[in-house]
Amino acid sequence: RERGSLPPNSKALSVLSQPFRFSLFAIFAFATCGGYSGQLRISVDCMEKASSNLSIGIDFAYPFRLYQVSFEAPACEGMRRERVFLIGDYSSSAEFFVTIAVFAFLYSLIATIVYTFFQNKYCENSRAPLIDFVVTVVFSFMWLVSSSAWAKALSDVKVATDPDEVQLLISACKDQTNKCGSVHGSRWSGLNTSVVFGFLNFVLWAGNIWFVFKETSWHKGSSSLAGGASEKHAGTFNQQSYNQGSFDQSGSSNTQENLGLPSEYSQVGGPTSYANQM
Repeated sequence: RERGSLPPNSKALSVLSQPFRFSLFAIFAFATCGGYSGQLRISVDCMEKASSNLSIGIDFAYPFRLYQVSFEAPACEGMRRERVFLIGDYSSSAEFFVTIAVFAFLYSLIATIVYTFFQNKYCENSRAPLIDFVVTVVFSFMWLVSSSAWAKALSDVKVATDPDEVQLLISACKDQTNKCGSVHGSRWSGLNTSVVFGFLNFVLWAGNIWFVFKETSWHKGSSSLAGGASEKHAGTFNQQSYNQGSFDQSGSSNTQENLGLPSEYSQVGGPTSYANQM
């Protein structure tokens, strides 16, 4: 999108680099979020050892509708089991984030095709840069909103799937005669990376607004008006200087005529005609 007076090959590479970079970062954003699946394990050690389960696996994944995630835990009453559901629904923020990333990827892909094969038509059409500018502003704002919402939702997901919090949902763990513990928690590196890529996408799109704006008729029109105004001001100044010089010449000539001095006195060197008469 940053175009300038470059050779054809380097200009094409510059045009291709921006949309390709955007599509690459968008892929990383929705892949790290949409492809996530995690697991935590807890243990329930009952007084009746036969009822204990020291490794209860709980799996969850995108879009993080945790209220649909369930697992079986011992009730520590004979061999009875109970089904426990996690708490929370964070699908709206996660799906919103992934949706923005997918649409940003598709738009960047379309922009790459347009810049590669239809660059001349893009430059000739005044509407295309305006549409590109508006879409860039909208995506910048949507990246900021979706990344912020997803960062908050991720924080809530971490709390809801914390092994210590999950233990509170098991009735057997409320009895102090039973011992409940955490085997291991989930790994959050992938989801943390998705948040980072979300804000990086915002920085990329927001930083590109100026370069897209320079291609619009709004910027070109204001530049031409500013150039015309400066040329007009310079022409007026030159005309005033010319008039002032003309006034000085005519004023000095009229002064000589009003004093009645002969034209010889206007020459450097004094009255030469008088010396000749002598």
